Amino acid sequence: MNRKLFISAISKFALGVLLVGALVFIPAGTLKYGPGLLLMCVLFIPMFIAGLIMMNKNPELLKSRLDAKEKEKEQSLVIKLSGLMFIVGFVIAGLDFRFSWLPLPKWVSILGAALFLLAYALYGEVLRENTYLSRTIKVQKDQKVIDTGLYGIVRHPMYMATVLLFPSMGLVLGSLFTFIIFLAYIPIIILRIQNEEKVLEAELKGYNEYKQKVKYKIIPYIW
Repeated sequence: MNRKLFISAISKFALGVLLVGALVFIPAGTLKYGPGLLLMCVLFIPMFIAGLIMMNKNPELLKSRLDAKEKEKEQSLVIKLSGLMFIVGFVIAGLDFRFSWLPLPKWVSILGAALFLLAYALYGEVLRENTYLSRTIKVQKDQKVIDTGLYGIVRHPMYMATVLLFPSMGLVLGSLFTFIIFLAYIPIIILRIQNEEKVLEAELKGYNEYKQKVKYKIIPYIW
């Protein structure tokens, strides 16, 4: 096991737990925020398990997933907008619970958790199919076009998963306001895809032919 990689992964995981926990529970004014606890479970338990699997099966993929430094100017903006969206969304969810602005029924949180886990499973399948997936937009050495499995249906199945994954967080948290805020992810990811495809067209051999074969970006038969 790569000790340096393990320490880096655990450190970032712990930081994520503390950061999300603080953004959700401090505004809520209590740790007895059921939907908040549910989100922490469905978000971080699968993440921890996935990290362990990648550590043992494909440490290079884990290393690339931990690298969040974007070189593309457009992608740097996407990262900042996404971060702002999450901060505002989590804080609003906590305040919504604390002051009972517009609480959603408990079954909505359960439904949201089911959708979240479904999207997470889809996300995991994408990672299994494409070992070149990094968090930043770049073409890696010896990278090839993947055109089978989910990549035979849409060109960006990872983003297809996240379009379901992130808005469902608002449902898990039982906050209609947060759900609406997280819908901002859709235009944000459209901006990311537009720039990413320019990079792939220019740098990844065979990508233009792949675009002709697979017409849809993230939603089959729609876009």
